[in-house]
Order: sequence, then structure tokens, then C-alpha cells
Amino acid sequence: MAQWLWQERWKRIICQLEVVADGASAQHLLDRLATPETATVLGFVNAHAMNLVVRDGAYCQALSAADVLLRDGSGMAMLYRRLGLEPGLNMNGTDFIPTLMVAYRGRRVAFWGTRQPFLDQAAQRCESLFGVVPVSVHDGFASVETYLQLAREQRPELIVLGMGMPKQEAVAARLAAVGGPCLIVCGGAILDFLGGKVSRAPGWLRRLGGEWLYRLVREPRRLFMRYVVGNPLFLLRTLLYRRAVDSARRTV
Repeated sequence: MAQWLWQERWKRIICQLEVVADGASAQHLLDRLATPETATVLGFVNAHAMNLVVRDGAYCQALSAADVLLRDGSGMAMLYRRLGLEPGLNMNGTDFIPTLMVAYRGRRVAFWGTRQPFLDQAAQRCESLFGVVPVSVHDGFASVETYLQLAREQRPELIVLGMGMPKQEAVAARLAAVGGPCLIVCGGAILDFLGGKVSRAPGWLRRLGGEWLYRLVREPRRLFMRYVVGNPLFLLRTLLYRRAVDSARRTV
């Protein structure tokens, strides 16, 4: 791929990211997402997403169609700092989505993603812990039309997609066109975490930004390409992108 093309894609995503500066800003965002007036898509951007953007134009299109994009992970913080930008809070979905569900207590929620029995376990846990009302529970391997039909029939107020990238972003973009006030969350592995399929790293390791390493040790075959190959690629692209940005600034 021509260097300028992937850099334009990165620029598109970086410009769209919403930086959450502090706790007050996070609360304001939470309040906003808890009262959507139209179909609203929330997405999270980590190093893996930025790598996918490079090689998948359709994914870039779907990701950038989200109404709110949040920075997720230490890799993105590193990118921000390399560009001379303040990264703000780490708004990773694994922590933020449960907080979001608390704001949807007593409201209709759809859980679409992962596979059984973890999917049912995730929905039951969310009902118990957060007080949400599961109205639709479906695995993440159906056609887009299946989820569109479920959305029309069940009219959930919150949809949690746990299908992984890039499928969940494509599904979210199509769901947004169905209309009606609803928050659609691209949650990645959130249903796997909540359903007990995947365990989280210890708190001290998460605070150091090392949860990716914990996950790699637990699932080396599945995550080898994402982390062992993907992380160095992301770092290289970060350096190249920074160089291109600096060059552009000098020519202005």
C-alpha cells in the first residue's frame, strides 16, 4: 500500500478520537451516552485497530462511521505522546462498558457476540450486577441481517457487540441505519470477560499497561499475530507517521 494512503487513514481516525481529559469529562461522556437521541455508535481504538486500518479500507470506513471513538490502551497513548498530544485517560472498553451498563439499569439491553455458554453467562452476570434487562441474546456468528431483524423486533436501548474487529464495526454501522434512540457499543472481548471465558490481568499489571502481555501468555496461538507481530508493526508505523507529520509541519 502506498505510504500516503495508510497515513491518511491514521490521520482520519486520530482526528476523530475523543480525548477524555479527566474524571469530570468521563462523567459528562457517560451522561451523554446514557441518553442518546438517535442511534449512536461507540467504538474503541487500540493498536490492533490501527494496524487493521492500514490493510482494510472497509474496516477504516466502518470504524470512522462511529459517532464516538475512544482511545484504548498504552500503545495509543504512546502514539499521542509521539505526536506531542495529551492522550488523556485510558478509556478501554473492558473497564468503561460495565460502568456504562450501570447507567442503563432497568433498561432493555441486547447482547450479541461470543459463543455459548459464555454468552448466557455474560448476560446473566450483567443482569445481576448492573440491573439491566436482557431482551436479546445471540452469538456473534450470524449474518448482519439477523442482527438488523433482532433490532427491529426487540428495540433494545443498548446493544453490546462482542464479535471482535472488524465484524462488530461493520455490524454497528448497519445497525445505526435502523434508526431510533439506541447506543450501539463495539465491545471486542467484553462478553468473553463478563462470561468467564477470559480472565483479566491483575490490577497492578493493568495499571502498568501490560494486560496485553497477560492475554498473550494465556492465549498465545490466537493472539500471536496481534501482539508479537502487530505491536512492533504498530511502533514502526508510529515512528513513520510521526516523521510524516513533522515533515508536513516543516513545509507549511
